[in-house]
Amino acid sequence: MTKTKITNKNVFTAMERLAPKSLAYDWDNVGLQVGSFSTPVKKIMVTLDVLEEVVDEAIAKNVNLIIAHHPLLFKPVKQLSTDTPQGRVLHKLLQYNITVYAAHTNLDIAEGGVNDVLCEKLKIKNTEVLIKERTETLYKLVVYVPQTHQKVLREAIGKAGAGHIGNYSHCTFQTMGEGTFKPLEGTNPYIGSQDKMEFVPEVKIETIVQESLLNKVLAATIAAHPYEEVAYDIFRLENEGKKYGLGRVGTLEEELTLQEFSSLVKKQLDISGVRVTGDLDRPVKKVAVIGGSGEKYIRAARNAGADTFITGDMTFHTAQDAWQTGLAIIDPGHYAEKVMKEAVVQYLENEFSENGVELLASTTNTDPFTFI
Repeated sequence: MTKTKITNKNVFTAMERLAPKSLAYDWDNVGLQVGSFSTPVKKIMVTLDVLEEVVDEAIAKNVNLIIAHHPLLFKPVKQLSTDTPQGRVLHKLLQYNITVYAAHTNLDIAEGGVNDVLCEKLKIKNTEVLIKERTETLYKLVVYVPQTHQKVLREAIGKAGAGHIGNYSHCTFQTMGEGTFKPLEGTNPYIGSQDKMEFVPEVKIETIVQESLLNKVLAATIAAHPYEEVAYDIFRLENEGKKYGLGRVGTLEEELTLQEFSSLVKKQLDISGVRVTGDLDRPVKKVAVIGGSGEKYIRAARNAGADTFITGDMTFHTAQDAWQTGLAIIDPGHYAEKVMKEAVVQYLENEFSENGVELLASTTNTDPFTFI
């Protein structure tokens, strides 16, 4: 079997299915940072940060594409000086034809992104979005298909992600009817012949589609449909779709003390230390989580009913304020977001391993802090 040649654009498209760029905050800079859309990919490395040591690792391992969480470029580059750390990084990337792509706040917000991975690692269940940013628009897709192909089409659109209602998938509604059409000059009809009116037993299939999956479902519809011209309708719905936002809040499988849970955080996130506020003997049951810097969301954590809040980069007075209101804080540091490396590697392996693309997580430590 011939393997399909994979380019950077194919990988970017897959990343944007996991973490749509539309989810990123407007101040963020996600997507292509350096390089090309069209370059073929053989080896991808996933990292938290793009420092010079990371680029050196990529060069040594013959990596073509770096997927990073923290963007290399936040502000426009006004001068490319190789006397600066950023200048050297950019120079090496261009010299060795290595492309860099960033998924930052969109990967924080996305389902299955950084915060969901943190919750999974820490055994936090029944999670909900902590700070709702948007609700996904839903559409109704209506397709008319010959009765002979209704099963094939229904399976194709279900596989593409259409028809999800709550915990149910492949939800559709069918209505039998009769379709009419007359193929004109220049057509190549699947049924009938030119200039002759046709009457065909057809099925009207209706289903619900998330906005992020609409193009994928339409492509699957057209690919599975036998007709040269596919008849379909799309209606925007008022139904409330999936909630997207920053952070998660959920419950532990079993109640732990703050001491026990802090030790679990340290172990599960593979970090050398955590900072904790609150009585270490107090019980922990409902936990809010924001990867990276989340101290400005302490009120949201408290309003969500959390007794403990896990986030990085806590400052003294903010932590003190939380402590005084009874909200325990566990600060594992910003580097705890490194959990995204293995998660993204696994996701991309599922997408591209059959195409011969090699995936690896960077082993370079980019944490500027050392606990002593």
